Amino acid sequence: MPRFYIPAPLEIGQLLALPEAVAHHLLVLRLGLAAPITLFNGEGGEYTATIVSIEKKRVNVEIKTFSPREAELPYAITLAQALPESSKLDWIIEKAVELGVAAIQPLAAQRCVVRLNSERAEKKQNHWQAVIVAAAEQSGRNRLPTLSTLSPFNDWAQQQDLHKRILLSPRGEQSLSDWARHQPPQALALLIGPEGGFTEAEENLACSQGALMLSMGPRILRTETAGLAALAAINAIWGEM
Repeated sequence: MPRFYIPAPLEIGQLLALPEAVAHHLLVLRLGLAAPITLFNGEGGEYTATIVSIEKKRVNVEIKTFSPREAELPYAITLAQALPESSKLDWIIEKAVELGVAAIQPLAAQRCVVRLNSERAEKKQNHWQAVIVAAAEQSGRNRLPTLSTLSPFNDWAQQQDLHKRILLSPRGEQSLSDWARHQPPQALALLIGPEGGFTEAEENLACSQGALMLSMGPRILRTETAGLAALAAINAIWGEM
């Protein structure tokens, strides 16, 4: 059943004119009257609706039922990802959403090849948010991960929060898997460097602010692989229920 994110209040019995982009998608799928679809607004649970009218580019639905179903991890993981080259971050975000990440923090680190001015950063922010929505629709999640604005690494590393921070680096003397096996499930942030990794100064700064430096094992992973492999490893060790 097609799933769509609708950023608006939803309730059983409601007649709703779907946003133009969603209506266009349904028309492309050639869905007819009475066809069922699933809607969610990011506040929890999902709604089943049926198409009641199609008028050119306008599609109206009626919300029939509500299900409290959730697909969230029982521990919140933030992916703090330094900007990679090209469109790699699109792929990273998409797969991180599928793996259950709760928040995404883009970082501007010293070795980042990509440099964004304020205008480009705002456009990228909107684009990344659209990637999150599409990934949540596809993967069956009813809540959207939080997307923070791009932050310089040094500024973000010195902010204080209650989450454990894990900096993944070949310099780490203990592996993430070994650490996780001896820890209870908990909220944490995974810090992933760009191509070439974080500089030694950046790693030292993060560790001085409480981050724990761990490795992903004996092999060096690409920036687009490391965070996703870490998410999968944590989910496998701590479980999802």
